[in-house]
Amino acid sequence: MIRLARIVSAVAGTVLLASVATAEPIEIKLGHVGEPGSLFDQTSQEFAKRANEKLGDKAKVVVYGSSQLGNDGELLKKLKLGTVDLALPSTVMTTVAPEFGVFEMPYLVKDRDHAAKIREAVINPVLIPIAKEKGYEILATWENGFRQITNNTRPIVKPEDLKGIKLRTPKGVWRVRMFQAYGATPSPMALSEVFVALQTGVMDGQENPLAQIYPSRFQEVQKYLSMSGHVYTPAYLTAGRSWSRLPPDVQKTLAETAIEMQPVALEIAANLDKELLGKLKDAGMQVNEVDKAAFIAASKPVYEQFAAEVPGGQKLIDDSLALGKGS
Repeated sequence: MIRLARIVSAVAGTVLLASVATAEPIEIKLGHVGEPGSLFDQTSQEFAKRANEKLGDKAKVVVYGSSQLGNDGELLKKLKLGTVDLALPSTVMTTVAPEFGVFEMPYLVKDRDHAAKIREAVINPVLIPIAKEKGYEILATWENGFRQITNNTRPIVKPEDLKGIKLRTPKGVWRVRMFQAYGATPSPMALSEVFVALQTGVMDGQENPLAQIYPSRFQEVQKYLSMSGHVYTPAYLTAGRSWSRLPPDVQKTLAETAIEMQPVALEIAANLDKELLGKLKDAGMQVNEVDKAAFIAASKPVYEQFAAEVPGGQKLIDDSLALGKGS
């Protein structure tokens, strides 16, 4: 009996060791709304590649783009539930905390060097702790990009050219207010729904970075591209409830790789802007520059409302603008 017990124990131990040896690495789900080839796609894939090389068989980052795991709002909810591990929200962060609306202020960010300064002086010390209080762990700040206007009605040169144009915006009160101030008729809509809305005429136009416009194939259903550069939106690699369940060494690798990706994301974005403008022209879009001075003048009420309504809003604006002086 003793011998039989030893045999059974040995077999059980062997099975246990075999199951441990063949255990699958932890799957870390990273969801975003970008289409293949978009900036979200390229930065997420590069992050996953770098992180997975370091993680070995401990864990594996798997990227789910094209809103496979939900739109921006749904991804935020799933981060809270812990059913998605990482996401790449942008404008939708204004629904988490109004302070993120500082990046909805038109012409706040001059260029990517200025964006990097704001990241270090405003996002890291001010906005990241606010997000943490709301249950979101921002690991790093990447990019969504400088936003441009497309439509099927006319070239947009001055704000009044937007009068009556039905324009899709992402979810967030300040983008809606901005385009109302310019005379447009803005409506928030999930990115995954925009192509059909433009194709069917439910919407006349939309606004997005070139790195979202081209991969989303908006050039197939839009005639005019107006280079407004009206808003620069960061993207935030964000974790939620499941973060605390990850082993500390996995957390460390993910966090370090996310920060390592910050300058890489800016470089990828700059290269994409140059490449995709040419492709959009080749696709037949009529491209024009806007009268930025006219747009800046028309943006004043939006700044005033933000400063009045958001706690510390004026300081966020002043601190961000000051970082762009001389750059």
